[in-house]
Amino acid sequence: MNTKLIEWVLRISVAGEFIGHGVFALQGKKDWIGWFAQFGVSDAATAGQLLFILGIIDITLAVLVLARPVRIALLWMVFWGFWTALLRPIVGMPIWDFVERWANWGAPLALLILLGWPKSAKEWFK
Repeated sequence: MNTKLIEWVLRISVAGEFIGHGVFALQGKKDWIGWFAQFGVSDAATAGQLLFILGIIDITLAVLVLARPVRIALLWMVFWGFWTALLRPIVGMPIWDFVERWANWGAPLALLILLGWPKSAKEWFK
């Protein structure tokens, strides 16, 4: 098995996922701005600013994964991908919108496992 090839397939897949979502966030996707109200952020301008920041984070992590996948970044991507998928049924979308997005957190988790689960706090930053 060519683990280097698998690693690159996962790196590119994860980067594509997070670049795509990052760009939507930078564009201020209207539905996403509306979702902030579910969590107490009812001002659209504030929600738009938060969404913009999240978009920058997503794109930055995507580039990092392409350049050098750092385990702590991948762990964040697992949790963030899971949360953003789970958010769909929380805001009233069908559960299948959550199921359809399992790859959003599954791909970064697979890459993290392929790189090796850290055995120390220091290894999370390698």
